[in-house]
Amino acid sequence: MSPAISFSPRINKDGTPVWGKRYIDGPGVWVTCVKGKEKQAVGELYELFNGLGAELWPEPQDDDENDSDAADSDEGLSIEAQIASEVSAMKRPKKEQRFTNCQTNTPCVVFISCKPPIDPVKLVMKHVQNVHETGLTHTRYSLRFSPVSASCVTNLPEIQTVCRTVFEPFFGEAVGQKFKYKIELRIRNHTTLSRTDLIEAIAKCVPEGHTVDLDDPELFIIVEVFKSICGVSVVRDYYKLQKFNVVEIANAYTAANPKSSANRIE
Repeated sequence: MSPAISFSPRINKDGTPVWGKRYIDGPGVWVTCVKGKEKQAVGELYELFNGLGAELWPEPQDDDENDSDAADSDEGLSIEAQIASEVSAMKRPKKEQRFTNCQTNTPCVVFISCKPPIDPVKLVMKHVQNVHETGLTHTRYSLRFSPVSASCVTNLPEIQTVCRTVFEPFFGEAVGQKFKYKIELRIRNHTTLSRTDLIEAIAKCVPEGHTVDLDDPELFIIVEVFKSICGVSVVRDYYKLQKFNVVEIANAYTAANPKSSANRIE
């Protein structure tokens, strides 16, 4: 259901290629940032997300460690055998990047796509909860984080299909539980579908028995529409955590802990 993806190489200062996606592709994370600092935001998000990803979803032993062990074991081999071992190591598949920047061509907005096993909601929740507990954002240019569990082209049938899939673990599997929910819809650079049409179509995907509560919802349905792409996720504590704006979370921490000497970006 996601739109076709096209890849384009970018070149680092040292001449090495960096691969990015020309088009938005979920799951992933929308992040608003300081205007004119989009590239810097992408860089700090890679560092932040890779660190959180390694903590939440540890990877198998690094190939470099395996190569080092193999080199030690190759010392007693013949020249031919050592060459064969080196060739085999070169042919070994390289570790795939977990996070990729997608071009938005829009000021103040970046999108980082996530590959399995990364869960964007768990990733963002871990980060904003860390900021809530410590007052440290670990970023300088990134502001609001919006996770996307799944995305599709912005037309009502596809949006409803994605919504039903994303909603099932929250609304469908909670036997006997009834939740209060609110749809948090944000639209950027899109004029085809109206806000009312989108909200009505999304609400129809919520199973019966659950009720809308605009003041004190338990679940928040986050819907991000950007140009022709729609992303959906379900989260908790959205208001408590300042709508996932890490600067506001850090400011709230500082206000509540005036004696704290923590550096917000530390």
